[in-house]
Amino acid sequence: MSFYDCEFRKVRFEFERFGKEILVKEPIQDVNGGRRRNSFRNLMILALIATVRYAVLNKPASAQQPGAEDNPARLEAAITTDLGAIRIEFFPDKAPKHVQQFIKLARQGFYDGSSFHRVMPQAIIQGGDPLLKDQSTPRERWGTGGLNQIADEPSDLKHLRGTVSAVAIPGKSNSGGAQFFICVSPQPQLDGQFSAFGRVTEGIEVVEKISTAPTDDQQLTLKPIPIVSVKIEPKRVEPFKDTTVQEMKKDVLLHTSLGDITVRMDPEAAPETVRNFLMLVKTGWYDRTAFHRVIAGFVIQGGLGSTRAGGAPHPADRWVHNLKPEFSSRLHVRGVLSMARGATPDSATTSFFIVLGPAPHLDGKYAVFGKVVAGNDVLAKFEGVSLAGEEPLERIEVIQATIKE
Repeated sequence: MSFYDCEFRKVRFEFERFGKEILVKEPIQDVNGGRRRNSFRNLMILALIATVRYAVLNKPASAQQPGAEDNPARLEAAITTDLGAIRIEFFPDKAPKHVQQFIKLARQGFYDGSSFHRVMPQAIIQGGDPLLKDQSTPRERWGTGGLNQIADEPSDLKHLRGTVSAVAIPGKSNSGGAQFFICVSPQPQLDGQFSAFGRVTEGIEVVEKISTAPTDDQQLTLKPIPIVSVKIEPKRVEPFKDTTVQEMKKDVLLHTSLGDITVRMDPEAAPETVRNFLMLVKTGWYDRTAFHRVIAGFVIQGGLGSTRAGGAPHPADRWVHNLKPEFSSRLHVRGVLSMARGATPDSATTSFFIVLGPAPHLDGKYAVFGKVVAGNDVLAKFEGVSLAGEEPLERIEVIQATIKE
């Protein structure tokens, strides 16, 4: 039982007991007897009891666990602009006051209708000035609103690509406020000088696009980039993050432009590699990527985000990371699914390969995490395609990858 429940049950009990005593000691009098005051008092007590009972019985579910939905670590900001969407996660352990203020202002609609007004190409973008809500605000006042509101919270957070930090008046302590800036590229000269409180998890390409907006010699945009809205939403959860090995024993269908291939996961051999692969499949990350390498009798390789049309980013890029090596005694024979990597053992991320013939020189050096269980005829088609070196002359695409239930 929550604190909320206990307190309201106490209140309900006290009012019910008090009401009963009043009704016993001072029964409602006949109006014609001239005792309207006691009658009215008793009626008001009954109404109050009923109100409390209703509040207890009909309180919203969110009230049962105070603060659960307000944990900043479980929230993120969704910024909608005219050029696209940006999502930001918070670091309440590094800058709790800044995080709290940003969330509060966003929920109040403070940022809706404001703009990004100052940019440096491939460096930073700045926004959140409430004065920009008024289109008649003169340019010389752009960037002067919403400051001197909060104390500095310097930390060890670095100003890397995607870092979100509070704008402050240069040389003046505790001058931050509602305005913020986002780093398009690393800005080490800002480390320790400004209060970093968040990081872009999706939409860094939108940040880049905003940073290239035309500006004057003061780095003010010729036309502000509108911030349509800033909403606070539950933080998106990485699929399969806490899934057990048993639950990851799944088949994945690779629907390619040459036909369908079904691969069976082997989480007992490489649990984190399988977890990563299933996450990428579940989120649609592999969809519309291509097989970029084919060597008959050896391997076919795919799974690079750069092979997606236009090299477009994907929302699940936020979860892409280097994998710790999970090399095992599994052999690289025809039909085996293994993880590609660079020169270092922990450089695998998204690219995978399927073995077309015995490759003992790969054993113990690459993470085997599955095998083909259907679609061997499609593998044969791969070996017959025309190549320019190791690259297919005609695009071979993963049209869609799905988990078979």
